[in-house]
Amino acid sequence: MKKDELIKLAKNTYAEADVLELDFAIDVATKAHQGQKRKSGEPYITHPLAVAANLITWGMDTDSVIAGILHDTVEDTDLTLAEIETNFGADVALLVDGVTKVSQARSGMRILDSYLPQTKDNLSKLLIAVGQDIRVIIIKLADRLHNMQTLQYKSPAKQKKIAQETLEVFAPLADRLNMGRVRVQLEELSFKYLNPHEYLKTKQLLDSRVRKSNRKLNAVRRAVGNKLNDEKISHTIDGRIKSVYSLYKKLDRVGNIDDIYDLIALRIVVEDVEDCYLVLGVLHDMYQPMFDRIKDYIAKPKANGYQSLHTTVTTPQGQIVEFQIRTHAMHEYAERGLAASFYFNEQKLTDAYREKQLAELPGDLRWIHDLQTAAAHARAGKTYSAEDLKLGLFEDRIFVFSPKGDIYDLPFGSYPLDYAYRVHSDLAARASGFMVNSTMRSFDYVLQHGDHIEVLTNKSAKPKQDWLSLVKTPHAKDKLKSQLRRQNGGILRQFAAAIPRRKK
Repeated sequence: MKKDELIKLAKNTYAEADVLELDFAIDVATKAHQGQKRKSGEPYITHPLAVAANLITWGMDTDSVIAGILHDTVEDTDLTLAEIETNFGADVALLVDGVTKVSQARSGMRILDSYLPQTKDNLSKLLIAVGQDIRVIIIKLADRLHNMQTLQYKSPAKQKKIAQETLEVFAPLADRLNMGRVRVQLEELSFKYLNPHEYLKTKQLLDSRVRKSNRKLNAVRRAVGNKLNDEKISHTIDGRIKSVYSLYKKLDRVGNIDDIYDLIALRIVVEDVEDCYLVLGVLHDMYQPMFDRIKDYIAKPKANGYQSLHTTVTTPQGQIVEFQIRTHAMHEYAERGLAASFYFNEQKLTDAYREKQLAELPGDLRWIHDLQTAAAHARAGKTYSAEDLKLGLFEDRIFVFSPKGDIYDLPFGSYPLDYAYRVHSDLAARASGFMVNSTMRSFDYVLQHGDHIEVLTNKSAKPKQDWLSLVKTPHAKDKLKSQLRRQNGGILRQFAAAIPRRKK
């Protein structure tokens, strides 16, 4: 990425005064990084310019883009935060400081051979930096994405370490912000470096299936489009192909690609929520729905705010097709998450329409509403408080560590069994106790930020009914209930086998 390319990109989005400020920021960063090179041999300034380009593409405000240009200056050059504040304002300085803190904390977040006191300190730094302003983590994601796109210049050992961290820390962060497109990019790049053989194998399998399905799917798309036109429902239809990494994970669970119905999904985008349900009705009139695969994420959004209707149908030709139905606002949010909220101009959604869509979120997702409103105001140059952009992203979560140093996030108030089931249900089923920070803890111990947990197992241990009161997460409850049903079914079969049969 070169300066003239970035300026050209910025001119399509920002006012002339903003572009002039970006131009000045590029000159400041170029001077600060003078003489520095990347592993590729390119001038270092190409990296912050690429980060800024990502942020412009995502529709971020100019303060975020300027901070993206300057994000490495405090850590790697003689430029100071005070100078940044003087030239670009307190907001930009705050963002650069936050990104710097994330970078400093990052090295202590992963690859922990043993429980270390500074682990909590590093984690705290990261959470504090994230909590300052949502834009900090979005800038960091833009930085990580470009680093992953140029990872080929690192040593194989560095490639694997960075890819592992990206997959386990930064991709989940993107998911938590519902930045679906970014999450997929980070996962795909990480998977490619961590397991190139499986990546290639899965990609070839996906490509072959997509080629076979496309012609039939296009016929379904045309039929649905014609029907919706007849019903005078304004809409657009496009296709969504499952990512390679998502397919790999699902194959690991399901085992057979023929049992995976969402390799390709048709996405229908409409004007409002009422139309979403009208389209659902039309689809179910046209095709046989698979009722156990209808999901209403509009009435009950996912934890990250994702909203859409999902349904899977069988056509008269026996083809199984998944549909996703959503409004334009939902689609923007599904693609770019909270970053989409910073993109605001007269051609986009009006304030009133945005407010109507966001107001429909349930109470536990109000933080999304508040942040999106503040972000839209910030992008439009309206008055907002710095407090408005603070992100309680992890205020309801805790981070704990496995013996190998892997990080797991769980809801506040979780128990050791929640952690065990998160790692693996078979491990949890054999749990006989827990070592937390090198101390024996009981099953009713409430996990804390930074706890280092080891699950003690016994071959004779089995899941117990009273464990249901010792798990908090829905995942753990579901796995435990399933294990108890199988266990009780086995006991009943043994009991039945022991009963003497009557002679005829």
